[in-house]
Amino acid sequence: MTHPQFHTLPDGRQIAFRRTHAASSAGPTIIFLPGYMSDMEGGKATALFDWAASEGRDCLLLDYSGCGSSPGDFADGTLSRWRDEVLDLVKAQVAGPVVLAGSSMGGWLMLMIGLALEDRLAAMVGIAAAPDFSDWGYDENQKARLASGETVLEHNPYGPEQTPTHAAFWQDAQANRMLGGNIAITCPTRLLHGQNDADVPWQTSLKLAERLCSDDIQVTLVKAADHRMSRDEDIALLLRIFAQLPVFA
Repeated sequence: MTHPQFHTLPDGRQIAFRRTHAASSAGPTIIFLPGYMSDMEGGKATALFDWAASEGRDCLLLDYSGCGSSPGDFADGTLSRWRDEVLDLVKAQVAGPVVLAGSSMGGWLMLMIGLALEDRLAAMVGIAAAPDFSDWGYDENQKARLASGETVLEHNPYGPEQTPTHAAFWQDAQANRMLGGNIAITCPTRLLHGQNDADVPWQTSLKLAERLCSDDIQVTLVKAADHRMSRDEDIALLLRIFAQLPVFA
C-alpha cells in the first residue's frame, strides 16, 4: 500500500486517496467505495488494491470527508456530498473508463456515481450493496426522529461506540432512493451478497438486479457469509469476480 495523497476540492475539503499508478495499465480504473463509517484500510479494499497492482491494473482507493484519513466532521457527510467528492476526484485523477466497486453504503453511492459518469462507466461490482437503507433500515419511530432533526444512535456490532445516523444524512438519503423504479445503468454488473448478512437483506441485491437496465448482471449469493464478506474465501471470490469481468478480458 502506498502512502495516502490528498485531493483538494474547490471549497478546501481534502480527500485522502491511494492509487496503484500502474505504468502500463490495460483497461479501466477500479475505484473502491467504502461503506458507512468505513475507509480504504479495510480488508476488501486493500486486497483489491494489491490484486490490481499485481495485475498491472489501475486502482484508486479513497476516504470520504470525515472518514478514515480524510479530514472533516463525519456529521457533515451525506450521500450527495460524498458522491460529489468522488466525482471531483475522478475528474482530477482518472482519464478513461471506470469500474466502480461499492461495499454496503458504497453500493448505493456506486449507483449515484455510475449515473453521473454515464458512458465512462465500464462495469460495477456491488458487495452487500445497500441502496435505500434509509428507508428499509429504520423503524417508523426512528424515521420520525430523523425527520425532526434528531440524531439516531444504534448498537454497533463492529466496535464499542454506537453508530450515529445524522438527520442531514438521512434526509438526503431519502431524496436519493433508487429502488422505486428502473435505474438507467446498462454496464456489466456483478452483485455479491452473503445470505448470513444481518445488516442488509440479501434480497436487496436481487431487487437491485431487477431495477438495473443492464442485460449483463450476475448475482452471487454466499450462504455462510455475513455482511462484511471479509473471510479469506469471500475475498478470494471477490477477486475472481473482478478477474472475470468482460472489461478485463
